[in-house]
Amino acid sequence: MKLHELKPAKGATHKEKRIGRGEGSGYGGTSTKGNKGGQSRAGYKSKIGHEGGQMPIQRRVPKRGFKNPGKITFKVFNIGQFDHFAEAYDLQEFSFDSLYEIGAVSKTDKVKILANGELKGKFSFKVHAISEKAKSLIEATGGTVEILK
Repeated sequence: MKLHELKPAKGATHKEKRIGRGEGSGYGGTSTKGNKGGQSRAGYKSKIGHEGGQMPIQRRVPKRGFKNPGKITFKVFNIGQFDHFAEAYDLQEFSFDSLYEIGAVSKTDKVKILANGELKGKFSFKVHAISEKAKSLIEATGGTVEILK
């Protein structure tokens, strides 16, 4: 085998479509773009959501509901979960930072504690919100609660 004998494998290459180069090329005339109209012209661009005269979906479907831009959503934990966290991660204080470090919350979450379950240990909490019942259960076991802004 010599260098000048090298060629691509059969079927690996194909001829380029030379559009608009006369009738003899097979791609002359309308240049594979159909007949007349905007779509056959250079620079044609259809609008997003255009359905060819049919009423577009964003106008067919009615508006529903309301999204409150001021809504605050919390990542909710029950008191019963904190004994597990204390055992698994050796924690005595549950703040937003400690919950973030163990992967229980993300940076943008706000933490709220509810009173479902039992609390066996004496823990301190620094959270964004807490129910009254949960607060009384924590203080009954000797723990402390601090509300973050």
